[in-house]
Amino acid sequence: MQGKRRRSLLAIPLSGALLLAACSDSQPASDTGARSASGRTDVSAVLYGMDLAFPDGLDENHNPYLDFIEQATGLDVDVLLPPEDAYEEKLNVIMASGNAPDLINAVSGVWVDNYARRGDLLPLDDWLRQYGKHLLANIPEELWDRVRYDGRIYAVPSLSETDGTELMYARKDWLDRLGLAPPRTLEQYYEAIKAFAKDDPDGNGIDDTYGLILTEHLGRSSPFFGAFGTQLDQWLERDGKLVYGNVLPETKNALEFLRRLYSEGLMDPQYPLNETATLADKVRSGKVGLYSATWYDTRGAIKDSMDHHPGEEWIALDDPVGPDGLQGVYGNNPIRSYNVVPKGSANPAGAIRMLDFIAGEGYKTLKLGFENDVWTMKDGVMATDFAKHNQQQYRGIYQSLADFDNPALNARRLDSLGPFHLNDNLKRIDEHLMPDAFTGAPTPSMSQYGAKLKDLQDVFDRIVMGLVPLEAFDDYAAQWYANGGAEITREVNDWYRQSKQGTEN
Repeated sequence: MQGKRRRSLLAIPLSGALLLAACSDSQPASDTGARSASGRTDVSAVLYGMDLAFPDGLDENHNPYLDFIEQATGLDVDVLLPPEDAYEEKLNVIMASGNAPDLINAVSGVWVDNYARRGDLLPLDDWLRQYGKHLLANIPEELWDRVRYDGRIYAVPSLSETDGTELMYARKDWLDRLGLAPPRTLEQYYEAIKAFAKDDPDGNGIDDTYGLILTEHLGRSSPFFGAFGTQLDQWLERDGKLVYGNVLPETKNALEFLRRLYSEGLMDPQYPLNETATLADKVRSGKVGLYSATWYDTRGAIKDSMDHHPGEEWIALDDPVGPDGLQGVYGNNPIRSYNVVPKGSANPAGAIRMLDFIAGEGYKTLKLGFENDVWTMKDGVMATDFAKHNQQQYRGIYQSLADFDNPALNARRLDSLGPFHLNDNLKRIDEHLMPDAFTGAPTPSMSQYGAKLKDLQDVFDRIVMGLVPLEAFDDYAAQWYANGGAEITREVNDWYRQSKQGTEN
């Protein structure tokens, strides 16, 4: 790895980049881009770090997995990982700098929509035809449709690894000690949460347990909204039209239920300050009785808690069933991120070649890790070295750029990670998914009004905490419609009618 030549992502010569972009906006050249003395082609990439850490001595530009990509493709890849808590803002700065990288990995479809409509991104159809055969083969056509503008592709989508994320887990040892059966209905959940908070389930004589824990902005609350037939930040079908879950009366009912828990001291009073890491720490403390876990928490916070507290036992629960017999959790956006090539890119061909390698010949190694290092095969069964797997999870920064659905490989991979019920968790989630009914590209009004409408949603926490009356929800819904929501709803339903007509034809 020593001696590898690196460019500064923010010091690309603008004049040269614009000259190269002039040919790249129409049809691929033989392989544009700065070529090093050794014949390697430079590619600059701005990537989302996914909160993954590098082992000592390695970083995003010096590690065996990037070497693997570079050696196989003949590319010299220069990576920038902006801070994740201000990722989109950093992307905006880069786009305004005049020094375009060759590839940007964006996590927001609205962000992509904004720059595509402004004409700041390159169409990728010709580059994909020449260099992207694995991308075209492995990404479904309906997802390419979500990144087309005026019939041309402006982003390479990377698929979400799973269809859903959340499911309920509870302390079985606490249920047993308190003589409670695993809860199923919403009222049974209330009783279990109350007992976990008030009846000294750990037997230490101290009022120090949480019945329920959430994260900031009502994170990890999906099953409770599902019990009322709604989900936050998703579109749902009602009477042949799409409506936004946040403004439905059912959402007000779900907030009222959570408000009841909070007012009675049954849930973590500090939940608005809980980041994901904070929640994990509180679970590990052995003081949490029930929460909406991720499907992988059984090999994370839940496993850590059981390792540190002998006798502790966790079980998966059915999602709470609400008063009308409803239950469910949100469905993941099928697109986890978007890869775009800004106008001014010096090497669009190299960017697509790198992505195609990740989705093709490099997929298995980047997904699983190096064979006979991270994993081995014995008698047809895959075994994973947990320490090596955890140490090398940073490979996901590169692999997640071009992920796609490979059920057989994923099932084998998850089973190899140990007895954590990972595949079972995903199957349980899939039983009650409430997928987003809007699957089109972001509409123009989403780009225009989305940030302001998101800010209005802060009132939900204040409602739950009792800082404003429940009726503040009605004011929120009215403001949502008045400040762009009505226009978004109209555009979404225009898309819905067109999509239904296309299906019927």
